[in-house]
Amino acid sequence: MPKVSAEYREQRRREILDAAVVCFARSGFHQTSMQDIVAESGLSPGAIYRYVSGKDEIVQAIADERHAHEAGLLDAALATGDLRTGLHALTRSYFDWLRDPEERLRRRLEVQVWAESLHDERMAATITRGGADARAAWSRLIADEQRRGNVVAGVEPEAVARLMLAVLQGFILQQSWEPDADIDAYVAVVDALVDRLFVTS
Repeated sequence: MPKVSAEYREQRRREILDAAVVCFARSGFHQTSMQDIVAESGLSPGAIYRYVSGKDEIVQAIADERHAHEAGLLDAALATGDLRTGLHALTRSYFDWLRDPEERLRRRLEVQVWAESLHDERMAATITRGGADARAAWSRLIADEQRRGNVVAGVEPEAVARLMLAVLQGFILQQSWEPDADIDAYVAVVDALVDRLFVTS
């Protein structure tokens, strides 16, 4: 049997994940069967199960991709060397990401998984892992800037980090209900909140 290249495997995996996202967005996580994903992908059942064991693994893979992309956005923002500038850059890059129609489909799945995680410990771990990593990184940076006198005194860095994460998650939830929600207006308000966090000279 000929060897399958890494590029080929990644292409098949991408087809499976993309098909699953379409099915989940159309019918919901619970109403989507593996047979639906097989049909949407155009692959055979054997091909599907060669790459994934079921819906839970698909959700995990989609979440892992999102976490990796979010970590990349955060790293790029922090590379500016200035936290205020970096947060403004992060806001823009994140919300530009949410303008992508395909990403909006993936976020509809994310909202479903949030609900599912309330009574599924594995899904809860998937959801909270990425958020906890980002929150810890933001909290450390805010605390450092506060010690330098650049962030207003009296605010708890951990609470600020949670608020920032909630701002992103809140818009994802609103956008799932209102696909035409005004991203530019929201970004302008987020920018204003970020500026209020910092001490003006």
